Amino acid sequence: MHHQSLEPCLGPLFARHILARNGESSDHALLSTDCLHNSDEFNYGVETWEAYKRGCLSDDLIEEQKKVQEANLLIFQFPLYWFSMPAIMKGWMDRVLVQGFAHEFPNCYDSGLLKNKLALFSFTTGGSKEMYAKGGINGDIRYLLWPMQHGIMHFCGVKVLEPHICFAPEYVSEEKRKEMLLAWAQRLKTLWKEEPINCSPEWYFK
Repeated sequence: MHHQSLEPCLGPLFARHILARNGESSDHALLSTDCLHNSDEFNYGVETWEAYKRGCLSDDLIEEQKKVQEANLLIFQFPLYWFSMPAIMKGWMDRVLVQGFAHEFPNCYDSGLLKNKLALFSFTTGGSKEMYAKGGINGDIRYLLWPMQHGIMHFCGVKVLEPHICFAPEYVSEEKRKEMLLAWAQRLKTLWKEEPINCSPEWYFK
C-alpha cells in the first residue's frame, strides 16, 4: 500500500498463482536450471541468494519483489491456521523475501534491507478472545505473533504496527461481524498516524 492513498499493489495470492511450493509456481520455476550455483549439492537458501544477485529468479518472484519495493505498508490479511499463517502465505514469504533482497546478515532486524517499510498483520481466529488470552487454553495471542512479526518482518527490518485481530467471526452474531468490519474500515483511515510496536521480546512475552 502506498502512503496516504492506501492504494493496493498486492492482491490475493491464489489469484496471482503465487503458490506455497518452493519448487515451482503454476507457470514458472523458482530458479532456472541453467542458473543453479551448485547443481551437485542443492542448498535452497544459497541458490535463491545467488539467483537474486544474478537476476535469475523467476519472473513472477521478481514482479512480487518490485511490488514490495514500491509499497510503504504491507498488510497481510489471513485466517489464523494451526497457530500460524496459511501455507500459501508462508510460501510467498519464503520465495519473495530472499537473502539479498530483504535481509543479508549482518543487515537484519533494525538494519534489515526493508527497514523503511511498515507491516500489519490482520487476521481472524477460530477461537474466542478468551481462548487466546494469557492463561487461556491457547495461550496469549502475542506468543503466536513472535515468529511472524519478529522472526520474519522485523528480521527484514520492517517496522510492525499493532495487529488487527477479529476473534471467532464464525461464531458471533451478524451484528457483531458488521461491527468488526466497521472497526477495520475505520482503522484503515488512520493507519498512518499509528506508531509501530516495540519490536522486542518484552512486547510478546511480558
